[in-house]
Parts: sequence; structure tokens; C-alpha cells
Amino acid sequence: MPGESDGLLLVKIGGGESINLEGIARDLAGLSGPFVIVHGANALRDSLARRLGVEKRILTSVSGHESVHSDRDLIDVMLMAYAGLRNKRIVELLQGHGVNAIGLTGLDGALVRGRRNRGIRVREGGKTLIRRDLSGKPVEVNRKLLALLLDGGFTPVVTVPLIDEHNAAINSENDDVVTLLSDELRADCVIQLIEAPGFLADPDDPASVVARLGRAELARRESEARGRMKRKLLALRRVAESSTTRVVIADGRVEHPVTEALAGRGTVIG
Repeated sequence: MPGESDGLLLVKIGGGESINLEGIARDLAGLSGPFVIVHGANALRDSLARRLGVEKRILTSVSGHESVHSDRDLIDVMLMAYAGLRNKRIVELLQGHGVNAIGLTGLDGALVRGRRNRGIRVREGGKTLIRRDLSGKPVEVNRKLLALLLDGGFTPVVTVPLIDEHNAAINSENDDVVTLLSDELRADCVIQLIEAPGFLADPDDPASVVARLGRAELARRESEARGRMKRKLLALRRVAESSTTRVVIADGRVEHPVTEALAGRGTVIG
């Protein structure tokens, strides 16, 4: 598989509106490669949902992990935001810098197959309830398609939705997609570009960046975290535990996001 001995870089671009996509594309164009990109689009999704009058509901599982309740209307909004506008703008920027990028969802060529959730256990009104929706976990990568693209000199730009066991579109956490791809591709380094200077000991203090997180410390921080950061740390812990992959959480808003992340600026895990 390409990347097993070539130092493949896996870059997760967060979905915040202040992420410096131009700077990311410029930095990536200066690398020898290969690299694979996974991106979010949560800010764009929320903006489109409001404009279209689609309600967004947040579910919090009994274990404290947050997720978006994904019904058919939300999947439609995701197709517009993730698979459409955000994906194609990133491809456009990369092409403009000489990177032969190709935009894909998990649906395309069954690139990433997921298993639909049987239900999410939540606490509401003092009761434990099961909420079912169009969401799931990534379980399988189309290695043949990825090899074809990477061997052909293409840079995959990947996002949700995924394709489930019924060949239907489902929502999933892109952080979980990153975990699966990192394992399949044996990535040399995983970079998580977010709207913060790194992992913050105090979420309200940008100066409280934790420079390095060992595996034990990562597990402790995960148990204490809340909201989306709790889910992100869970995915990163799985990457760190399953391989020797270097993981960096870095600021996606700076002038040279990838260059600074590769230099270890931010939070290094492992």
C-alpha cells in the first residue's frame, strides 16, 4: 500500500470557519508527499442548516460523547456543506497550488464503509432512551481504490458521509475516519488542525497549550474533557495506541499551519 514506507502524512482539517485553507494548501504543495486529507465542515453545515430552516439537534450519550442527530434532512445539508462546497473549495485551492487533488466522500467507490448505529443511549428527562438515526462508525476502507489513487499521483480529499451496510449515506465522525485511515495506510504522522494553538489545559486560556501528551496522560485528559474535544481525544488515543504514528494537534488558523505542525508546534501525542 502506498505510504507504508514513504512517510505518508494524514492531515485532518477542522470544520471551523477561521481555518486557513489557503495556508494549508500552500504548505502541502511544498511537501514531497504522499498525503491524504480528511476534512470537516461543521460551521458551514450549521450556517446552511439555519438558512434552510433545518433544525440541528445535539445528542449526548450516557458516556458523555456529543453527536449530531442525523436525519434525512441533515444528511442532505451535509451533502451540500461537506461533500459539496467545502470539499470542492479545498480541491480548488490544492489544484491552484499544483497538487492533483481529488475530492471524495465515503460514498464514492465505497471508499469508506460504515456500520449504522443500532441506537445511541441518551439521558433525557431522567430516563435512559435509545435514539436511532442515520449515523454510524467507519469499519472498512476500499484499499484498492486508495492504492489506485495514490499510485496514480492523486491526493485524496476525503469527507463524510460514509456508505453503510445497506448502501445508504450515513453521518460519522471524521475523527473516526482519520483513525481508520491511519491504521490502513500506516501513516507516519497525523496532523489535526483546529481553531486553537493545540490542546488546552484550560479551554478558556489560549496560553495553556499542553506541549506533549503521553498515552496515560491522554487517557486522563479524555476522561475529563467534555463535548467534541472528548470525542476527538478518544479518536486520537486510538491512533496513538494502535501504532507508532506521530500525532500533532496544531493551530489551523496560522500562516503556515502544516509547516508549524510538522515542526512540533502545538501538542505532540505519543
